[in-house]
Amino acid sequence: VNNVELIETEYEELEITEEDEKKIRELAKREDIFDIIVDSIAPHIYGYRKIKEAIALQLFSAPSIKLRGTRIRGNIHILLVGDPATGKSSILQYVKSLAPKCIYTTGKGSSAAGLTVALVKDEFAEGSFSIEAGACVLADKGIVLIDEFEKMDKKDREALHEVMEQEQVSISKAGVIASFKARCSILAAANPKLGRFDRYKPIAEQIDLPPTIISRFDLIFFVMDKPEESEDVANHILKTATAPQEIKPILEPEFLKKYVAYARRKIHPKLSDDAKELIKEFYIKLRETASKNENYPIPITPRQLWSVIRLTLASARLHLRNIATKEDAERAIELMKYCLMEAGLDVETGRIDIDKIMVGIPKSQRDKINVILGIIRELDKTFGSAHIDEIIKEANKYKIDEDEVRKILNKLIKEGLIYEFRHDEYKVTA
Repeated sequence: VNNVELIETEYEELEITEEDEKKIRELAKREDIFDIIVDSIAPHIYGYRKIKEAIALQLFSAPSIKLRGTRIRGNIHILLVGDPATGKSSILQYVKSLAPKCIYTTGKGSSAAGLTVALVKDEFAEGSFSIEAGACVLADKGIVLIDEFEKMDKKDREALHEVMEQEQVSISKAGVIASFKARCSILAAANPKLGRFDRYKPIAEQIDLPPTIISRFDLIFFVMDKPEESEDVANHILKTATAPQEIKPILEPEFLKKYVAYARRKIHPKLSDDAKELIKEFYIKLRETASKNENYPIPITPRQLWSVIRLTLASARLHLRNIATKEDAERAIELMKYCLMEAGLDVETGRIDIDKIMVGIPKSQRDKINVILGIIRELDKTFGSAHIDEIIKEANKYKIDEDEVRKILNKLIKEGLIYEFRHDEYKVTA
Protein backbone atom coordinates (compact mmCIF):
# COMPACT_ATOMS: atom_id res chain seq x y z
CA VAL A 1 0.00 0.00 0.00
CA ASN A 2 1.44 3.37 -0.94
CA ASN A 3 -1.60 5.59 -0.43
CA VAL A 4 -4.60 5.63 1.93
CA GLU A 5 -7.59 7.90 1.40
CA LEU A 6 -10.31 8.20 4.05
CA ILE A 7 -13.80 7.91 2.56
CA GLU A 8 -15.71 8.39 5.81
CA THR A 9 -14.71 10.34 8.89
CA GLU A 10 -16.18 10.73 12.34
CA TYR A 11 -17.69 14.00 13.55
CA GLU A 12 -14.53 14.67 15.56
CA GLU A 13 -12.30 14.24 12.51
CA LEU A 14 -14.17 16.51 10.08
CA GLU A 15 -12.06 19.58 9.30
CA ILE A 16 -13.70 22.87 10.30
CA THR A 17 -11.83 26.09 9.51
CA GLU A 18 -11.94 29.31 11.57
CA GLU A 19 -14.13 30.84 8.84
CA ASP A 20 -16.53 27.87 9.10
CA GLU A 21 -16.67 28.22 12.88
CA LYS A 22 -17.44 31.94 12.64
CA LYS A 23 -20.23 31.29 10.14
CA ILE A 24 -21.67 28.50 12.30
CA ARG A 25 -21.68 30.69 15.43
CA GLU A 26 -23.40 33.55 13.61
CA LEU A 27 -26.00 31.24 12.12
CA ALA A 28 -26.80 29.70 15.51
CA LYS A 29 -27.77 33.15 16.84
CA ARG A 30 -30.69 33.39 14.42
CA GLU A 31 -34.12 32.84 15.96
CA ASP A 32 -35.21 30.70 13.01
CA ILE A 33 -32.15 28.42 13.00
CA PHE A 34 -34.28 25.35 13.78
CA ASP A 35 -36.56 26.04 10.79
CA ILE A 36 -33.54 26.69 8.56
CA ILE A 37 -32.01 23.31 9.41
CA VAL A 38 -35.34 21.45 9.10
CA ASP A 39 -36.03 23.05 5.72
CA SER A 40 -32.57 21.97 4.57
CA ILE A 41 -33.43 18.28 4.98
CA ALA A 42 -34.72 16.60 1.79
CA PRO A 43 -36.37 19.74 0.33
CA HIS A 44 -37.28 17.77 -2.82
CA ILE A 45 -39.77 15.72 -0.76
CA TYR A 46 -43.08 17.44 -0.08
CA GLY A 47 -44.33 17.72 3.51
CA TYR A 48 -43.33 15.42 6.40
CA ARG A 49 -42.51 18.40 8.61
CA LYS A 50 -42.52 16.44 11.89
CA ILE A 51 -40.34 13.69 10.42
CA LYS A 52 -37.80 16.24 9.24
CA GLU A 53 -37.82 17.91 12.68
CA ALA A 54 -37.07 14.54 14.29
CA ILE A 55 -34.26 13.80 11.81
CA ALA A 56 -32.74 17.23 12.52
CA LEU A 57 -32.60 16.38 16.24
CA GLN A 58 -31.29 12.89 15.44
CA LEU A 59 -28.35 14.36 13.50
CA PHE A 60 -27.29 16.38 16.56
CA SER A 61 -28.38 13.82 19.20
CA ALA A 62 -27.64 14.20 22.91
CA PRO A 63 -24.37 13.51 24.71
CA SER A 64 -24.24 10.08 26.32
CA ILE A 65 -24.47 9.97 30.11
CA LYS A 66 -21.68 8.03 31.81
CA LEU A 67 -22.56 6.30 35.06
CA ARG A 68 -20.47 4.08 37.28
CA GLY A 69 -20.22 0.76 35.48
CA THR A 70 -22.55 1.72 32.62
CA ARG A 71 -23.65 4.50 30.26
CA ILE A 72 -26.95 5.78 28.92
CA ARG A 73 -27.11 6.39 25.20
CA GLY A 74 -27.55 9.83 23.73
CA ASN A 75 -28.17 8.67 20.17
CA ILE A 76 -31.76 8.90 18.92
CA HIS A 77 -33.48 6.08 17.01
CA ILE A 78 -36.32 6.77 14.55
CA LEU A 79 -38.62 4.35 12.72
CA LEU A 80 -40.65 5.28 9.62
CA VAL A 81 -43.50 2.86 8.92
CA GLY A 82 -45.93 3.16 6.07
CA ASP A 83 -47.10 2.93 2.54
CA PRO A 84 -44.66 2.20 -0.30
CA ALA A 85 -43.70 4.96 -2.76
CA THR A 86 -44.14 7.71 -0.16
CA GLY A 87 -40.51 8.86 -0.11
CA LYS A 88 -39.14 6.90 2.87
CA SER A 89 -36.10 5.64 0.95
CA SER A 90 -35.45 9.11 -0.52
CA ILE A 91 -35.39 10.60 2.97
CA LEU A 92 -32.86 7.96 4.06
CA GLN A 93 -30.68 8.63 1.02
CA TYR A 94 -30.66 12.38 1.67
CA VAL A 95 -29.67 11.92 5.32
CA LYS A 96 -26.67 9.95 4.04
CA SER A 97 -25.28 13.21 2.64
CA LEU A 98 -25.60 15.00 6.01
CA ALA A 99 -23.66 12.67 8.32
CA PRO A 100 -19.85 12.35 8.06
CA LYS A 101 -20.03 8.67 9.02
CA CYS A 102 -23.07 6.93 7.64
CA ILE A 103 -23.91 3.40 6.46
CA TYR A 104 -26.90 2.71 4.20
CA THR A 105 -28.12 -0.86 4.12
CA THR A 106 -31.26 -2.96 3.98
CA GLY A 107 -32.84 -5.30 6.49
CA LYS A 108 -31.14 -8.24 4.81
CA GLY A 109 -27.75 -6.56 5.18
CA SER A 110 -25.19 -5.81 2.52
CA SER A 111 -22.78 -8.57 3.55
CA ALA A 112 -22.61 -11.81 5.50
CA ALA A 113 -22.16 -9.72 8.63
CA GLY A 114 -25.57 -8.07 8.15
CA LEU A 115 -26.32 -5.34 10.66
CA THR A 116 -24.15 -6.47 13.57
CA VAL A 117 -21.17 -8.88 13.37
CA ALA A 118 -20.54 -12.36 12.01
CA LEU A 119 -17.98 -15.05 12.69
CA VAL A 120 -16.66 -16.31 9.33
CA LYS A 121 -14.54 -19.38 8.71
CA ASP A 122 -11.45 -18.42 6.71
CA GLU A 123 -10.54 -21.33 4.43
CA PHE A 124 -7.28 -19.62 3.43
CA ALA A 125 -6.10 -19.41 7.05
CA GLU A 126 -6.21 -23.12 7.87
CA GLY A 127 -9.90 -22.99 8.79
CA SER A 128 -9.57 -20.41 11.56
CA PHE A 129 -12.39 -17.96 12.27
CA SER A 130 -12.35 -14.25 11.60
CA ILE A 131 -14.83 -11.55 12.65
CA GLU A 132 -16.68 -9.48 10.07
CA ALA A 133 -18.13 -6.16 11.20
CA GLY A 134 -21.67 -5.29 10.17
CA ALA A 135 -23.34 -1.94 9.49
CA CYS A 136 -23.90 -0.91 13.12
CA VAL A 137 -20.28 -1.53 14.09
CA LEU A 138 -18.91 0.18 10.96
CA ALA A 139 -21.10 3.20 11.73
CA ASP A 140 -19.81 3.66 15.29
CA LYS A 141 -20.27 7.38 16.19
CA GLY A 142 -22.40 7.84 13.08
CA ILE A 143 -25.82 6.93 11.66
CA VAL A 144 -27.12 3.64 10.27
CA LEU A 145 -29.83 3.95 7.62
CA ILE A 146 -31.80 0.72 7.29
CA ASP A 147 -34.34 0.32 4.51
CA GLU A 148 -36.80 -2.61 4.54
CA PHE A 149 -36.17 -2.94 8.25
CA GLU A 150 -38.88 -5.59 8.61
CA LYS A 151 -36.81 -8.03 6.48
CA MET A 152 -34.03 -8.41 9.08
CA ASP A 153 -32.45 -11.80 9.64
CA LYS A 154 -33.34 -13.46 12.94
CA LYS A 155 -29.78 -13.19 14.30
CA ASP A 156 -29.71 -9.45 13.58
CA ARG A 157 -33.10 -9.04 15.21
CA GLU A 158 -31.77 -10.60 18.43
CA ALA A 159 -28.49 -8.67 18.36
CA LEU A 160 -30.22 -5.31 17.75
CA HIS A 161 -31.65 -5.35 21.28
CA GLU A 162 -28.13 -4.85 22.61
CA VAL A 163 -27.13 -2.38 19.88
CA MET A 164 -30.10 -0.06 20.42
CA GLU A 165 -29.71 0.25 24.20
CA GLN A 166 -26.18 -0.72 25.26
CA GLU A 167 -24.68 0.44 21.93
CA GLN A 168 -22.42 -2.55 21.57
CA VAL A 169 -22.39 -5.96 19.90
CA SER A 170 -21.18 -8.98 21.85
CA ILE A 171 -20.14 -12.24 20.26
CA SER A 172 -19.28 -15.57 21.86
CA LYS A 173 -18.75 -18.31 19.26
CA ALA A 174 -16.08 -20.85 18.34
CA GLY A 175 -13.89 -19.76 21.23
CA VAL A 176 -14.08 -16.09 20.22
CA ILE A 177 -15.42 -13.79 22.94
CA ALA A 178 -15.50 -10.11 22.05
CA SER A 179 -17.52 -6.89 22.27
CA PHE A 180 -17.64 -4.18 19.64
CA LYS A 181 -18.75 -0.57 20.01
CA ALA A 182 -21.86 0.35 18.02
CA ARG A 183 -22.54 3.91 19.24
CA CYS A 184 -24.80 4.85 16.37
CA SER A 185 -28.21 6.35 15.71
CA ILE A 186 -30.63 4.23 13.68
CA LEU A 187 -33.00 5.67 11.08
CA ALA A 188 -35.07 2.79 9.74
CA ALA A 189 -37.90 2.45 7.23
CA ALA A 190 -40.34 -0.47 7.22
CA ASN A 191 -43.22 -1.53 4.99
CA PRO A 192 -46.46 -3.11 6.24
CA LYS A 193 -47.08 -6.82 5.56
CA LEU A 194 -50.10 -6.19 3.34
CA GLY A 195 -48.65 -3.27 1.39
CA ARG A 196 -50.78 -0.51 2.92
CA PHE A 197 -50.66 0.74 6.48
CA ASP A 198 -53.82 0.59 8.58
CA ARG A 199 -53.60 3.08 11.46
CA TYR A 200 -56.47 1.35 13.25
CA LYS A 201 -54.55 -1.89 13.78
CA PRO A 202 -51.64 -2.44 16.21
CA ILE A 203 -48.16 -1.95 14.72
CA ALA A 204 -47.10 -5.48 15.68
CA GLU A 205 -49.85 -6.95 13.48
CA GLN A 206 -48.73 -5.01 10.43
CA ILE A 207 -44.95 -5.30 10.35
CA ASP A 208 -42.84 -8.36 10.95
CA LEU A 209 -41.00 -6.96 13.97
CA PRO A 210 -41.26 -7.90 17.66
CA PRO A 211 -42.56 -5.24 20.08
CA THR A 212 -39.28 -5.49 22.01
CA ILE A 213 -37.45 -3.89 19.07
CA ILE A 214 -40.24 -1.45 18.17
CA SER A 215 -40.25 -0.13 21.74
CA ARG A 216 -36.57 0.81 21.54
CA PHE A 217 -37.22 3.51 18.96
CA ASP A 218 -37.47 6.98 20.46
CA LEU A 219 -39.91 8.13 17.78
CA ILE A 220 -42.17 6.18 15.40
CA PHE A 221 -43.76 7.91 12.43
CA PHE A 222 -46.44 6.70 10.04
CA VAL A 223 -45.88 7.67 6.41
CA MET A 224 -49.23 7.45 4.62
CA ASP A 225 -50.34 8.28 1.11
CA LYS A 226 -52.96 10.99 1.61
CA PRO A 227 -55.26 11.58 -1.41
CA GLU A 228 -56.21 15.06 -0.17
CA GLU A 229 -52.59 16.18 -0.69
CA SER A 230 -52.35 14.88 -4.28
CA GLU A 231 -52.45 18.31 -5.92
CA ASP A 232 -49.79 19.80 -3.65
CA VAL A 233 -47.54 16.75 -4.09
CA ALA A 234 -47.98 16.87 -7.88
CA ASN A 235 -47.13 20.59 -8.00
CA HIS A 236 -44.02 20.05 -5.86
CA ILE A 237 -42.78 17.13 -8.00
CA LEU A 238 -43.40 19.02 -11.25
CA LYS A 239 -41.53 22.03 -9.87
CA THR A 240 -38.64 19.75 -8.89
CA ALA A 241 -38.58 18.27 -12.42
CA THR A 242 -38.85 21.54 -14.34
CA ALA A 243 -37.05 23.99 -12.06
CA PRO A 244 -34.66 21.99 -9.85
CA GLN A 245 -32.64 25.13 -9.07
CA GLU A 246 -35.62 26.43 -7.08
CA ILE A 247 -35.85 23.27 -4.95
CA LYS A 248 -32.62 23.54 -3.05
CA PRO A 249 -31.77 23.45 0.66
CA ILE A 250 -31.16 26.70 2.52
CA LEU A 251 -27.95 25.15 3.90
CA GLU A 252 -25.92 23.01 1.52
CA PRO A 253 -25.31 19.43 2.77
CA GLU A 254 -21.55 19.99 3.11
CA PHE A 255 -21.99 23.03 5.34
CA LEU A 256 -24.80 21.45 7.38
CA LYS A 257 -22.52 18.47 7.91
CA LYS A 258 -19.89 20.81 9.37
CA TYR A 259 -22.51 22.54 11.56
CA VAL A 260 -23.59 19.17 12.97
CA ALA A 261 -20.00 18.05 13.50
CA TYR A 262 -19.09 21.31 15.27
CA ALA A 263 -22.11 21.09 17.60
CA ARG A 264 -21.45 17.46 18.50
CA ARG A 265 -17.79 18.20 19.13
CA LYS A 266 -18.13 21.39 21.17
CA ILE A 267 -21.58 21.41 22.81
CA HIS A 268 -22.48 19.12 25.75
CA PRO A 269 -25.73 20.52 27.15
CA LYS A 270 -27.33 19.96 30.54
CA LEU A 271 -31.00 20.32 31.50
CA SER A 272 -32.08 23.61 33.08
CA ASP A 273 -34.41 23.59 36.09
CA ASP A 274 -37.29 24.86 33.89
CA ALA A 275 -36.73 22.06 31.36
CA LYS A 276 -36.56 19.45 34.13
CA GLU A 277 -39.82 20.68 35.64
CA LEU A 278 -41.64 20.65 32.31
CA ILE A 279 -40.43 17.14 31.43
CA LYS A 280 -41.34 15.90 34.90
CA GLU A 281 -44.83 17.38 34.61
CA PHE A 282 -45.31 15.76 31.19
CA TYR A 283 -44.18 12.36 32.49
CA ILE A 284 -46.41 12.48 35.59
CA LYS A 285 -49.44 13.45 33.49
CA LEU A 286 -48.96 10.45 31.25
CA ARG A 287 -48.67 8.20 34.30
CA GLU A 288 -51.97 9.24 35.77
CA THR A 289 -54.83 6.77 35.78
CA ALA A 290 -58.08 7.14 33.86
CA SER A 291 -59.93 8.16 37.01
CA LYS A 292 -57.63 11.14 37.52
CA ASN A 293 -57.11 12.23 33.93
CA GLU A 294 -59.25 11.11 31.02
CA ASN A 295 -56.77 12.35 28.42
CA TYR A 296 -53.78 10.32 29.55
CA PRO A 297 -55.08 7.21 31.27
CA ILE A 298 -52.47 4.69 30.15
CA PRO A 299 -49.05 4.67 31.83
CA ILE A 300 -45.99 5.58 29.82
CA THR A 301 -42.68 3.81 30.46
CA PRO A 302 -39.36 5.34 31.60
CA ARG A 303 -38.04 4.54 28.12
CA GLN A 304 -40.22 7.32 26.69
CA LEU A 305 -39.07 9.66 29.44
CA TRP A 306 -35.45 9.10 28.39
CA SER A 307 -36.47 9.78 24.79
CA VAL A 308 -37.88 13.19 25.76
CA ILE A 309 -34.66 14.00 27.64
CA ARG A 310 -32.53 13.04 24.61
CA LEU A 311 -34.67 15.12 22.24
CA THR A 312 -34.49 18.11 24.61
CA LEU A 313 -30.70 17.97 24.83
CA ALA A 314 -30.44 17.51 21.04
CA SER A 315 -32.52 20.67 20.52
CA ALA A 316 -30.16 22.62 22.82
CA ARG A 317 -27.16 21.27 20.92
CA LEU A 318 -28.71 22.33 17.60
CA HIS A 319 -28.92 25.89 18.96
CA LEU A 320 -25.33 25.62 20.29
CA ARG A 321 -26.59 26.06 23.86
CA ASN A 322 -24.88 24.36 26.79
CA ILE A 323 -28.07 24.63 28.82
CA ALA A 324 -31.32 23.07 27.53
CA THR A 325 -34.14 25.54 28.03
CA LYS A 326 -37.89 25.25 28.50
CA GLU A 327 -38.24 25.91 24.76
CA ASP A 328 -36.13 22.83 23.99
CA ALA A 329 -38.25 20.70 26.31
CA GLU A 330 -41.46 21.99 24.71
CA ARG A 331 -40.17 21.01 21.25
CA ALA A 332 -39.28 17.50 22.47
CA ILE A 333 -42.63 17.02 24.21
CA GLU A 334 -44.52 18.17 21.13
CA LEU A 335 -42.72 15.60 18.98
CA MET A 336 -43.28 12.84 21.52
CA LYS A 337 -47.00 13.65 21.82
CA TYR A 338 -47.33 13.65 18.03
CA CYS A 339 -45.76 10.19 17.75
CA LEU A 340 -47.74 8.78 20.66
CA MET A 341 -50.99 9.93 19.12
CA GLU A 342 -49.98 8.52 15.74
CA ALA A 343 -48.57 5.23 16.97
CA GLY A 344 -50.34 4.62 20.25
CA LEU A 345 -53.86 5.93 19.81
CA ASP A 346 -56.44 3.39 20.91
CA VAL A 347 -59.24 4.31 18.52
CA GLU A 348 -61.86 2.49 20.60
CA THR A 349 -61.33 4.79 23.57
CA GLY A 350 -59.72 7.78 21.86
CA ARG A 351 -56.91 7.68 24.43
CA ILE A 352 -53.17 7.37 24.20
CA ASP A 353 -52.30 3.71 24.73
CA ILE A 354 -48.58 3.02 24.97
CA ASP A 355 -49.35 -0.71 25.25
CA LYS A 356 -50.36 -0.66 21.59
CA ILE A 357 -46.70 0.09 20.83
CA MET A 358 -45.09 -1.95 23.58
CA VAL A 359 -47.01 -5.23 23.30
CA GLY A 360 -48.85 -4.79 20.02
CA ILE A 361 -52.31 -4.92 21.65
CA PRO A 362 -54.20 -1.85 22.92
CA LYS A 363 -55.41 -2.03 26.51
CA SER A 364 -59.10 -2.09 25.49
CA GLN A 365 -58.46 -5.18 23.35
CA ARG A 366 -56.36 -6.80 26.07
CA ASP A 367 -59.19 -6.29 28.59
CA LYS A 368 -61.61 -8.11 26.27
CA ILE A 369 -59.17 -10.99 25.84
CA ASN A 370 -58.92 -11.32 29.63
CA VAL A 371 -62.73 -11.31 29.90
CA ILE A 372 -63.06 -14.14 27.35
CA LEU A 373 -60.31 -16.15 29.09
CA GLY A 374 -62.12 -15.70 32.42
CA ILE A 375 -65.43 -16.86 30.90
CA ILE A 376 -63.81 -19.99 29.44
CA ARG A 377 -62.18 -20.84 32.78
CA GLU A 378 -65.48 -20.51 34.68
CA LEU A 379 -67.48 -22.53 32.13
CA ASP A 380 -64.76 -25.19 32.07
CA LYS A 381 -64.92 -25.54 35.88
CA THR A 382 -68.72 -25.83 35.81
CA PHE A 383 -69.38 -27.94 32.70
CA GLY A 384 -66.00 -29.52 31.88
CA SER A 385 -65.59 -27.33 28.77
CA ALA A 386 -66.80 -23.99 27.37
CA HIS A 387 -69.27 -24.15 24.48
CA ILE A 388 -69.23 -21.33 21.95
CA ASP A 389 -72.91 -20.46 22.56
CA GLU A 390 -72.33 -20.08 26.31
CA ILE A 391 -69.18 -17.99 25.72
CA ILE A 392 -71.10 -15.62 23.41
CA LYS A 393 -73.98 -15.39 25.89
CA GLU A 394 -71.66 -14.46 28.78
CA ALA A 395 -69.58 -12.11 26.61
CA ASN A 396 -72.69 -10.13 25.65
CA LYS A 397 -72.97 -9.09 29.30
CA TYR A 398 -69.64 -7.27 28.81
CA LYS A 399 -70.81 -5.74 25.48
CA ILE A 400 -68.58 -8.00 23.39
CA ASP A 401 -70.44 -9.10 20.24
CA GLU A 402 -70.30 -12.51 18.54
CA ASP A 403 -67.89 -11.50 15.74
CA GLU A 404 -65.41 -10.14 18.25
CA VAL A 405 -65.73 -13.26 20.44
CA ARG A 406 -64.86 -15.49 17.47
CA LYS A 407 -61.88 -13.27 16.53
CA ILE A 408 -60.57 -13.39 20.09
CA LEU A 409 -61.01 -17.18 20.24
CA ASN A 410 -58.99 -17.58 17.02
CA LYS A 411 -56.28 -15.31 18.43
CA LEU A 412 -56.13 -17.26 21.72
CA ILE A 413 -55.88 -20.58 19.83
CA LYS A 414 -53.00 -19.24 17.69
CA GLU A 415 -51.18 -18.08 20.81
CA GLY A 416 -51.71 -21.46 22.49
CA LEU A 417 -53.69 -20.06 25.43
CA ILE A 418 -56.77 -22.19 24.68
CA TYR A 419 -57.53 -25.23 22.51
CA GLU A 420 -60.66 -26.69 20.87
CA PHE A 421 -61.59 -29.68 23.05
CA ARG A 422 -64.43 -30.72 20.74
CA HIS A 423 -66.17 -28.91 17.89
CA ASP A 424 -67.17 -25.47 19.25
CA GLU A 425 -66.01 -26.42 22.77
CA TYR A 426 -62.92 -24.87 24.31
CA LYS A 427 -60.57 -25.36 27.24
CA VAL A 428 -57.81 -23.19 28.70
CA THR A 429 -54.33 -24.62 28.13
CA ALA A 430 -52.84 -25.92 31.38
